[in-house]
Amino acid sequence: MVVSSIPDDVIVTDYRTPTTTLPGWRQFVDADPVTTTLPDRAGLDDDTRMAYDEERIRYHSELVVVATSTVREVMRQGRLLTMLNQREISARRGLIVSGAWATGKSTAIKQLGRTHELLVRRRHPGEERIPVVYVTTPPKGSPRKLAAEFARFLGLPTVKPRYNVTDIADAVCQVLTDARTDLVIVDEIHNLNLATSAGEDMSDHLKYFTEHLPATFVYSGINVESSGLFTGIRGKQIAGRCVMVRTGPFPFPFQQEWKGLVAALEDALRLHHHAPGSLVTLAKYLHQRTGGVISSLSHLVRASAISAIMDGTEKITRGIRLDHAAEDTAPQPARRKRPAS
Repeated sequence: MVVSSIPDDVIVTDYRTPTTTLPGWRQFVDADPVTTTLPDRAGLDDDTRMAYDEERIRYHSELVVVATSTVREVMRQGRLLTMLNQREISARRGLIVSGAWATGKSTAIKQLGRTHELLVRRRHPGEERIPVVYVTTPPKGSPRKLAAEFARFLGLPTVKPRYNVTDIADAVCQVLTDARTDLVIVDEIHNLNLATSAGEDMSDHLKYFTEHLPATFVYSGINVESSGLFTGIRGKQIAGRCVMVRTGPFPFPFQQEWKGLVAALEDALRLHHHAPGSLVTLAKYLHQRTGGVISSLSHLVRASAISAIMDGTEKITRGIRLDHAAEDTAPQPARRKRPAS
């Protein structure tokens, strides 16, 4: 592959606000998928071609969200629980999505939240609601930090000296109750370790939210079974109230879904010299490169496509670096033995 730097005249600045704020979440929910076509470039002048290439770079930076079996299961369980909890007056059931890093957990829960919010909007047009809240668990957190995450999502003040943690929590619960919030997504839940006193305090405060909000809670974290989330009485309460969905790498022996993921990403490519079906024929190689991890596969395909636009080859080759975890676990090519002298 031709190695080249990003040309100075290719500048893409379509950044998004974090989804941990209400404006950022609504931007995520409202965003239509970026689309682009493949016109004949021969008749394009330099300025038009530059704009066209920038459009395609923006398109490939996002590409598509593939409906994996994990995404479908999280959507199914999440929708089922929101319906199950709609008239519940005591302990509501929740959902925990647990698995290794980069296995699609955050993507799945965000798609659940987006689908739920769009459904609520269709059912209640014109009403000012906040159907979904998306926050992350603060590392080495405290009840105040957790309450501040909810307040920050809503744009409520959190730093005034006269506000204690209960004041913030009560204000959050009041706003979310008035706004008819019925789905709360808490990501990075592995940061909550019930084996520590700080984790216990934060868990108690999270339980306060679950008891004061008529909402379904969805949690996501890295290998939460071994992170201390289910430790002690508090942990047993969480385990007894939540359905678990596990994520992980896709095994190649059951290759049909993996090939389907590769095919879905390949179908979305907009490159002028890419041979259709060539990525699917490399499904095994792609599995070896990525370890069967959907995030690494998406990174590899998107980065390869953008590189192909920048260097003008307009086709995907094998020379793209991956994240360190994927590169570190990928099998190394066997070294050829030197002939005996």
